Amino acid sequence: MFGLLIIIVLSTYTGGIDQNIYHGYDNNLELSESWQMYNSDFDSSNVEFIGNWPFGTSYAVSYDSIRDLAFCGSGGGVYILDMTDPSNPVEVSEIRSRGFVNDIFYDSNNQKLFIACRSAGLEIWDVSDSLNPIKLSYYSTLGTVYGVYVSGNYAYVADGDSGLRVLDVSIPTNPVEIGYYDTPGTAYGVFVLGNYLYVADGYSGLRVVDVSDPSNPLEVGFCYTSGYFRSVFVSGYYAYIAAAGGDFRIINVNNPNTPYEVGYLTFIGNAYEVSYLSGDYVCVAADWKGLKVIDVSNPSMPTEVGQCGTPNYAYGVYVSGNYAYVISSHAGLRIIDVSISTNPNEIGYYNTPSNVEDIYVSGNYGYIVGGGLKVIDVSDPTNPQEAGFCSTSTGYDNGIFVLGNYAYVTDGGLRVIDISDPNNPKEVGYCDTPDWFWGVYVSGNYAYVAEIIYLRVIDVSEPENPVEVGSCYISDTTTGGVFVLGNYAYLLDECVGLRVIDVSEPTNPQEIGFYDTPNVAEDVYVLGNYAYIANGASGLRIIDVSDPSNPIEVGFYDTPGYAYGVFVIGYYAYVSDGNSGLRVIYVSEPTNPQEIGFYDTPNVAEDVYVLGNYAYVAHRNCGIQIYRYLGVGVVEEPEVNITTGDISLNSTIFSLSNNNTTLTWSNLPTEGKIEIYSVIGAKYYEKDFSNLDGDLSWDFSQSIISRGMYFYIVTDNNMNTIKRGKFGVID
Repeated sequence: MFGLLIIIVLSTYTGGIDQNIYHGYDNNLELSESWQMYNSDFDSSNVEFIGNWPFGTSYAVSYDSIRDLAFCGSGGGVYILDMTDPSNPVEVSEIRSRGFVNDIFYDSNNQKLFIACRSAGLEIWDVSDSLNPIKLSYYSTLGTVYGVYVSGNYAYVADGDSGLRVLDVSIPTNPVEIGYYDTPGTAYGVFVLGNYLYVADGYSGLRVVDVSDPSNPLEVGFCYTSGYFRSVFVSGYYAYIAAAGGDFRIINVNNPNTPYEVGYLTFIGNAYEVSYLSGDYVCVAADWKGLKVIDVSNPSMPTEVGQCGTPNYAYGVYVSGNYAYVISSHAGLRIIDVSISTNPNEIGYYNTPSNVEDIYVSGNYGYIVGGGLKVIDVSDPTNPQEAGFCSTSTGYDNGIFVLGNYAYVTDGGLRVIDISDPNNPKEVGYCDTPDWFWGVYVSGNYAYVAEIIYLRVIDVSEPENPVEVGSCYISDTTTGGVFVLGNYAYLLDECVGLRVIDVSEPTNPQEIGFYDTPNVAEDVYVLGNYAYIANGASGLRIIDVSDPSNPIEVGFYDTPGYAYGVFVIGYYAYVSDGNSGLRVIYVSEPTNPQEIGFYDTPNVAEDVYVLGNYAYVAHRNCGIQIYRYLGVGVVEEPEVNITTGDISLNSTIFSLSNNNTTLTWSNLPTEGKIEIYSVIGAKYYEKDFSNLDGDLSWDFSQSIISRGMYFYIVTDNNMNTIKRGKFGVID
């Protein structure tokens, strides 16, 4: 890991170093292999992906009518369900993709599953053995993969702002792009019939593309009408369109060169996906209205004849036989009997996880909230597994804190859940309050809860009977960020930012200070004399709270995304930065924080918790992603020396305050040089030690070096590495 850290840092900041010189290993992969594996899909630096439990909001579904299998998208994964009894779906296995599953196409001829994974591109899976699906390959496109349709040896990909991409998938382990057409809008849905491809192209309407030569797709016609086109299904002479704004539109495509609208139906809500039923009927997934059945016997006057509500927004639908398989965002797969088109009825369902709002990691388990409390076994970080689940009252839980055998969850009020058996968590206590709870922090016998405009203090000494004992009014709406250290609670609100509350008397908490941050303060972590604030569009703010009555900002780092969460360990601040993923900020000098690592994660990074060598990132729609920053817990590879004696440094810890500022290396060879780098790759020192007597000293008291970790590299005149080492500088 030490060698790997150096090469990544140096190649990032100094223009590249010979990999044969700074050769490192990670998980038994050579550096070149590791670099390719972890950076081909997602932009990153100094941070590697370890594993994920990716399940969350559902958007896509497909079906194998021969084997009665449903493929149910869930966040960044797919559940394979046995549908032999439609009223009782049974999980067979699961697929873990790397990005949010926006669309699924099942090729029944080859039993291959093609998954549109948004920013992670297209993935191809072999599902011939439904118990053991195998990932065959992936293809990273230029844009965002929203839709996919496979015909013959070709996969046609709706690639967002990058239009249509055509992939040759005749060898599923090696998809190759052979053609593309840059549509004028945002390619969202795609359908192929014969030699023509139909693209639902956002605000640019329906585009008709001739794909008789897949390597040279050509647009031959288009039809623009109002609405944002999301999905298209073609049967006979007509293309049926689901569009945002509650529009269902019918377009005559008998002449592909001159498609024209013949009819439409407007209803409340958005139309997300359309699927053909049979005869004169189509089904539409219609937002919060659920499933709608439309009679299209008269294309100029489509009529709604049936509806079946779903517990949450209906985003996707696939019809097979007498059943419509409807994806209902936070409520998973709903099976609806549509044999009587005028009276569709739900007969079964399979609940999938919901959004992940907050995360806490303790021991071998990760605890996440969003649609209830889920316990994830992370003892093997490369393969986390769900261990247990506890439903909460509303399912709109926002915060969690774990202490001992209890998890404290905010869901309308404060819920106390016994997690002594992680496989069977049970709610044992509840405290209701007048308004909605957000974040929670537990210290000693008290839970400090951020309510809409209050900090509530709840006595949890008896977990079965939590009781509010004090409160502090806050004039603005809290955002849920709360952290307690010593006698102070640090609370965040939307307008002012940081508020400091004296909780030395829990029954009478009093605000004593505040600091107005420049944007919406979302999360806070306090370490020593500093409060680190994830401050939305203003990134990371560092506030000196050594005088709690007068907090002062001393430094900031403007992250590229929207900072939702922060966790600080040592000199490292880990920020969950929305669409910009995980950012690692070096804060040894609070007045000058610097980013030293990042991973552009596949979905919105909502929260982060760090334990040991791993950062556990809660992704709003994609469960847990686990990462490791390569600068923490580094391990040196075996040392090689070309001299008879061992090169040694007189100490590994040096103090600025005690004037212990002289580094002395002994037993150096007769020729070569020493280089010293900071953890972010800045070169501090370089010295040619040729013709010395074997020792070299450097007094760095007058240099710009400051507290933190540093690395030295000894090379001979041929740039062969002789010795690597590290040392720390303290105040």
